[in-house]
Order: sequence, then structure tokens, then C-alpha cells
Amino acid sequence: MSIPKNILLYIFLFVGINTLIGQTELPNVVYINVDDLGYKDVGFMGSTYYDTPNLNTLATEGMVFTNGYAAAANCAPSRACFMTGQNTPRHGVYTVSPSARGHKKSRKLIPTKNIIHITSEIQTLAEIFKSKGYTTGTFGKWHVSNNPLRDGFDVNFGGNYKGNPGKNGYTAPYNQLPNLDIAPEGENLTDRLTSETIKFITQNKDKPFFAYIPFYTVHTPLMGKTKLVNKYKNKQGSNGQNNPVFAAMVENMDTNVGKILATLKDLGLEKNTLVVFTSDNGGIRAISNQTPLRAGKGSYYEGGTRVPLIVKYPKIIQSGLTNNTPVINLDFFPTFMEVLNINSINQDLDGVSILPLLKGKTINERPLFWHFPIYLQAYNQKEDDGRDPLFRTRPGSTVLYKNWKLHHYFEDGDLELYNLTTDLGERNDLSKVNPTKTKELYTMLKSWRIELAAEIPEELNPEFDSNYKPKKK
Repeated sequence: MSIPKNILLYIFLFVGINTLIGQTELPNVVYINVDDLGYKDVGFMGSTYYDTPNLNTLATEGMVFTNGYAAAANCAPSRACFMTGQNTPRHGVYTVSPSARGHKKSRKLIPTKNIIHITSEIQTLAEIFKSKGYTTGTFGKWHVSNNPLRDGFDVNFGGNYKGNPGKNGYTAPYNQLPNLDIAPEGENLTDRLTSETIKFITQNKDKPFFAYIPFYTVHTPLMGKTKLVNKYKNKQGSNGQNNPVFAAMVENMDTNVGKILATLKDLGLEKNTLVVFTSDNGGIRAISNQTPLRAGKGSYYEGGTRVPLIVKYPKIIQSGLTNNTPVINLDFFPTFMEVLNINSINQDLDGVSILPLLKGKTINERPLFWHFPIYLQAYNQKEDDGRDPLFRTRPGSTVLYKNWKLHHYFEDGDLELYNLTTDLGERNDLSKVNPTKTKELYTMLKSWRIELAAEIPEELNPEFDSNYKPKKK
């Protein structure tokens, strides 16, 4: 039996209109990932030294997470976790290679071998967005493979295997950063990445896009605009935040974030764009102190993993809210999947969707885990505030659950237990006085490592010397 033409036309129009409606309901996504920005390096988290007016405004327009975490304490593993939705034991990127950092005589174990890049078999967030018809662009530091175009991005400005801006730092001419070879001498890298982002948003304003903006700033080398540096030289520092060059970089980053947010408003995209602002790990303590948090980048004390985090999406998020639920950058993969109406993929994920939190609801309490079977040498022995002066990280694992945090170290089997409610600075080890809580978290941690087949280094280093003492510099 043939179907009348008028009915066929009706079906065609109905399907077509609903397809268009579905597309308009999908939000644009802008994810801003600043490099080495500490938990308190912004005004909305309490800094009185760094001027961040645009971020302060963003904080009043979105939801601030006071317990936001990175899945690793330094660049490459944190980015690999975010981009794959998988914790470090699954993809094997534990650090910026090699995993045997520090003097060989000071390492008791042979650390787990590090994988430099994520494999092409793992699905990335960019590929997830592309599967739903998004145009994808990355603007800045990539660091998890040689080329982000292999991993789902349509556009790439400045991203490859490099972990820092290279020879000339933040001033053009840039050092072999993709698609940035043509630049006026003296141009600022952060400014340029922002202008390319704005072009991308403008060109794709009529269709859904995913803009990933991993600024190289505020990673070393410290290079600030002269006018801003002079401004901060004349400003009183506080609480270990007093470096005028670093402050200039923070403010310039804030200015550029403001330009991106203004573009979204000017183009009428603000209401249908989900914006995330965060950092890939904690800040370097010798450059900017995160008091009361202990330590900084490279450490698995709070200063190394706790980061500033804002999420704005006017369609569902009530403005000006603060949320104390612990969340981690692993959570954005399943969150974006839910936003895109993707129920499942053929890949294990280690986060949970935080979309309920964005809607003002709750999620089940769950433990957060970190695994780092590697060594990371000290940055500044005097200022690092780590477990010992030689390393920011020695091999171990950490679990955080209901504001109790347990560290387990593989070299000596030591355990440290902290109650972050009363001891945010992780100064008072309660492992001996509260054996019940210590056992509970240790059992949880061991079960998680078994579930993920996490490698634990056990082979002794034959060159280890217990009497080794480094030469004084």
C-alpha cells in the first residue's frame, strides 16, 4: 500500500523539525583549563593579591565547587584523565616522563614505567562531541599525544607533545607551536590563543561546538607584561603570594577569559553554552602559596590536587551558588555524555556525572582515588612542604572519603590519615590514634587498586643508598 504524498511530507517535516530542536537543545561547551593555577590563586577563592575581576564575575554567574580536584598532581596525567575519563592506572600516564625522577641513590624502588601518551584506542572527549555533530577545537597546551587532530579535534592552535611554551616562552616568535608560526614579534601567547578561540566561536556560532582552551599560562617560564608587573611591584602581597611577574600572568589570563565570555554574550550564545573554568593541578608552592593547603604541584597533599572550579550553564544552573561536594576532573566525561544524551560507550570510566549537582540536587557520596607509583623530585627543598625535602612525590596511593584522607606509601608501607574537616593543612596524622578509620580507608584503597589492576612497584633499586645526602646548593 502506498503512503499519500501529503502524509510523507508531514513525516518529513516532523522528523526534520524535531532534529533541529534536538540540535538547539545541545549546548556549546567551553572548557578553560589553566596550567598550574593554584586553588587560591584567584580572587573568588580568597586571594587578595591577584586581581581576577572577570573570574570573580563568572563565579557569581555560575556554581563554585570548593572541593574541586584534579585526578593527578601534574600536567600530563591530569590532562590524560580529563580527556579519557579514566584514572591513571587505566591509561598509564602517571607523570611527565621519566617516572624515575630525582637522584638514583635516593630512590628505594624501581618505579612503574610511565606511558608518555594516551593510545589511539582510547576514546577522547573530543571524539564523543564529534559523534554528536559538534565542531571541536583546542587552543593551547595538549601534552597527551603528538597531535590532537588524531584524537578528535578539527582545529588545533598551539597544541602538541610539549608541556611548556618553549624557547621564547610567551612572546612571539613561538617555538614550533602548531599554527602559530605566523605571528607579529612580541605578541603574547595567551592573547593569541584567545583571539583564535574567539574566531572559532564566531565561525561556529550557528552550530554546536566544543572549545577546549588549555592555556599554557601560568606555567613557567614566568613572563608577565611589563605594565602589569610594575602594577604588582607596587602592591602589597599576602600569605605567600607576592610574586609580581606571576601575578601579571594571572591577571592577563583573567583578562583573556573575560574576552571569551564577552564573545559568548555578544553573539547571543551565553544561555546555551556550558562553561567550565579550572586548573590541571595545584600551583607551585615556591611561586604562590596556597595556605592553608599543604604543598603544591607534584604532591598528593591537598595543595597538589585541589583546584579552583566554576561551572556556568544558565539553562540549568542557578547563579551564585557554592557547592561543597568533592568532584574531580574525571567527572566531566560522564557529565558531558549525559548532557549529550549518550547513555554508554565501550570504555571504562572512573568519574560520575555531576549534572544533578548542577541542577541543585545531590549525588551519592563516593571515594576519590589517586595512584602515583612514580617519583617526582623536589622543586624547592625549602618551600615544597612535602613529606621529605628530596621529593614532592614518592610512590604511593591516596583515597579521600567523607573528608577523611589516607596516604599509603609503597617504599616503607607507611600510612598517613587526616581529617580535612579539622585539619585542612594535613598536619596531624591520625593513623595511629584512629586505627578503625585507617583500616576502613586502607581496605577501600586496596580493593580499588585490585579492581583497576593498578601496578605497585616492588622491585628494589640496587643503587639505593640509605646514607645518601645531596650536596648543598
